Parts: sequence; structure tokens; C-alpha cells
Amino acid sequence: MDIRAYNREAWNKEVEQGNPWTIPVNHEQIQQAREGNWSVVLTPTIPVPVNWFPDFKGKPVLCLASGGGQQGPILAAAGGCVTVLDNSPRQLEKDQSVAMRESLDIVTVEGDMRDLSIFPDNHFVLIFHPVSNVFVPEIRSVWLEAFRVLQPGGILLSGFTNPINYIFDWQKIDHEQKLEVRYRLPYSDLKDLPPDQLEESLQADNPVEFSHSFDDQIGGQIDAGFAITGFYEDHDPGGLIDQYMPTFFAMRALKPDG
Repeated sequence: MDIRAYNREAWNKEVEQGNPWTIPVNHEQIQQAREGNWSVVLTPTIPVPVNWFPDFKGKPVLCLASGGGQQGPILAAAGGCVTVLDNSPRQLEKDQSVAMRESLDIVTVEGDMRDLSIFPDNHFVLIFHPVSNVFVPEIRSVWLEAFRVLQPGGILLSGFTNPINYIFDWQKIDHEQKLEVRYRLPYSDLKDLPPDQLEESLQADNPVEFSHSFDDQIGGQIDAGFAITGFYEDHDPGGLIDQYMPTFFAMRALKPDG
């Protein structure tokens, strides 16, 4: 299965269905960002602390797997020279439409978050990577590529899903509001869902998801050369699992200077 091609079309459909991560920011939010009053999220609810951001005004910023007309336009209105890379052309259309509406200079690139070969070494001062790496089967290449294209002293801001989400039977959660442990980690829709459930999910064009270990999420960034300088937990409002533990995490990582 060509996972990237499948998930591209699945996320195009998410745009059509109005997934919350595909709804672009409005004019008022852009105006506020231009005035210095702005915030963006890596995870569902908590705004990224302002002191996590480097000085990116007039400097190159990469929104990595971050299409949808949300973070990219805000960071551009706040002064960044923004490039948005995403696997879904329909998501990128959202960024393009906001850029046109608000006269923002945003470059959009359709691509794989694991392959940033079109970008030179030591180029960006900031990479903004919200929760999205659940849609690729391996992520260490994401961190290696991010490290390569960041300038020394550059910052990677990333959000990711708590892998423990994937041990539960989501049909039980959705239909019975019951937490029942079913799967071992690391989890893959393709390998772990029963054949009938997988077929139903694929027929519905749901994105294919994969869990990733802390060893790959956190250890992978450290092994790529990053120094972890910030961390917080977040919840998905109303989620059953969230009544017991955080389901999302955010990290700040520094590419050492020298």
C-alpha cells in the first residue's frame, strides 16, 4: 500500500468534511497577528508559549505537515517568511486562499514530512510541526531532516499523540464509552485492526494512523542532535481517555549552535 498516496487523498476528503484542522483562520485573527497579538497550537487546546519562539521576523519559517490555513498564515502575519509543506493539496489550498485574501507571502509545497531534500542545509530558524506524524509509519527521518534544514540555534516545535491512546479498542470507546485494552504498541491500523474493521475504515477513506514510541518521538529528536528545552501535556476536550490522562504532548527542541 502506498501510505503517502492513500493518506493524501484521505486528508483531501477531511477538508471536504470540515475536519477542525482544515478550517482556516479568519480576517480578525490575521489582523491581530499583524499587531503582535497572536497564538498558535501544536496540540488541541494549549497555545504554544510565546517564549518558545525564536525571533523569526523576516526570517525563514517552515510549517511542517501543517497545512490547513491555520498556523502558517498566523506566523506569516506575525512577520515570518513562511513555507508550508503538507501531503494534502487541499490542505495547502487553505493556506493559499488565506494568503490571497490577506495579501500574505506564503510558499506552499506538496511533500512528505520525512523528505525535505528540496530545502538546503541550515536554512530555517523555526520549524513548526503540529500533531501529524501519526500519519507516517516511521518518524526518525522527520527529525533528521528537520535538524539538517534548521540553522544552528534554530528551534523545532513539535506536537505528538500519546502512544497509549492506541492500546484501546476505539470501537468500544465510540459506541460504548468504554475503555478496553486491546492492542500492543507500537500500533498500526494496517497490521492491528481486524480485517473487517480495516476494510470498513479504508472504504470510508479514513486516514491510516500509526503510534510511535517515546523512544522515537523524544529519543529520536535527541539522537538527531537536538537538545530538548521545553515540554508540556495537553488534552482533547471531551475525550474519554482524557478523563484519566493527557493524550497529547508538545516539545521545544534546539539545534545547538556549534
